[in-house]
Amino acid sequence: MKRPRSPHNDDELGHDHATTSRPMTGPSLRADALTLAYDELEVVRDLELDVPRGQITAVVGANGCGKSTLLRALARLMRPRAGSVLLDGESIAGLPTKEVALRLGILPQSPVAPEGIAVEDLVARGRYPHQKLFRHWSREDEAAVEAALDVTQMTELRSRPLDGLSGGQRQRAWIAMALAQQTDILLLDEPTTFLDLAHQIEVLDLLADLVGTHGRTVVMVLHDVNQACRYADHVVAMRDGRIHAAGAPADVIDATLVKDVFGIEARVIEDPVTGTPLCLAARPRPRAADPALTRAPTK
Repeated sequence: MKRPRSPHNDDELGHDHATTSRPMTGPSLRADALTLAYDELEVVRDLELDVPRGQITAVVGANGCGKSTLLRALARLMRPRAGSVLLDGESIAGLPTKEVALRLGILPQSPVAPEGIAVEDLVARGRYPHQKLFRHWSREDEAAVEAALDVTQMTELRSRPLDGLSGGQRQRAWIAMALAQQTDILLLDEPTTFLDLAHQIEVLDLLADLVGTHGRTVVMVLHDVNQACRYADHVVAMRDGRIHAAGAPADVIDATLVKDVFGIEARVIEDPVTGTPLCLAARPRPRAADPALTRAPTK
């Protein structure tokens, strides 16, 4: 299946042609016997995961299965109880913070920004890992911020305070900050949250373009399994803190998995547009009868 492409051209993200034509390799990311816990509650248990390089990986599963917790650990935002996260074969826990930030970017589910910060200032924060002691703001930094604002359609809102925007606009501003960081690995926790359908598709198209054109590696948590099937090269389905199944969408997503992971009966058919799996609820809940239509007539 041909991955959906965004309408953006190859140079919009601030890379030259030499960069965009590079092989799809980049840093590797792996979870090795990973166990994660909040106090005494284990959320992820003895998990093994190799993130495919130069591809989109979508993590799906029911609420509370450990998807977001896994993403936090991959980004070094959470210390494992056991096991480790390896970045290019090295434990991410032992790497300098700035080095990690140059290679791996994270957009958490509910990011927090300073009160009153303008959109452009937020996006510029994505360039902080690139700053050096005797090298401050540069033309490369400016180009990266401009490109990130452009592809997320936030240029006209650049001077607006973040807390004065709609939920969807705020989400696009945060995505622009993550893009401005220009890391080879990008982790996103529910990046389509608060977005209407049109902007969901725009964001997913943009991520597909980052992978297809620039060789980035993207890992994202998604609630919509059909969007995961359409856009991901690799799907990881989690259940009760473990990986229930992983692989190409066509090899992983079927009625049995949907029942096991999400607890619903479903038919899985071929999407007539993309050829990817399409999940349909097999037993939609009947609509409640309108009392006004069923009330006995008065005499």
